[in-house]
Amino acid sequence: MAWREVSGGKKATAIMPKGSELFLVDSSGWIEFLGDGPLADKFAPYFEREERLIVPAIVLYEVYKKLLSAGSSAAADRFLSAALRSRVAPVDERLALVAARISLDRRLAMADAMIYATALNAGAHLVTSDAHFQGLPDVTVIVSEK
Repeated sequence: MAWREVSGGKKATAIMPKGSELFLVDSSGWIEFLGDGPLADKFAPYFEREERLIVPAIVLYEVYKKLLSAGSSAAADRFLSAALRSRVAPVDERLALVAARISLDRRLAMADAMIYATALNAGAHLVTSDAHFQGLPDVTVIVSEK
C-alpha cells in the first residue's frame, strides 16, 4: 500500500524465514532500500507489511541522520513517514542491559547490540547486510551476488 509510493512500485521475491511473523530491518537495509542500492530489491519484501515490521529507536536515529547528512530531507521525511507507521521499539533500561551483555558476548558495537537485543526482545527476525551479524540466531544477512 503506502510502501508502493515510497518504493516506486518495486517488487521482489525473497525467501522469508519461517517461524517468525515479525521482522526487524536494520539501518543498512533501510539505506539500501531507500537509496535504491544494489540490494534494494532483496530488502523490498520485508517492507511490504508495515504491521510486521519492528523499528528500533536507534535505527530511527541512524537512518534519519544518514539521510539528512546526505542532504536528502525528502528521503528522510519518506523514511520517517514509513518507519513511524511500523512498530517503533523504544530503548529502556531492560533493553540497554541486555544489549550490554550481547555486546560483550558477541563482540558487537553498541548500536548493533541494541538492534539485536531489540529483535530478540520482540521475537523478530533480524534482516541486515551487515556482516557483523553473520552466524547469529534469527538473523538473515543479505549479501550481493557476484
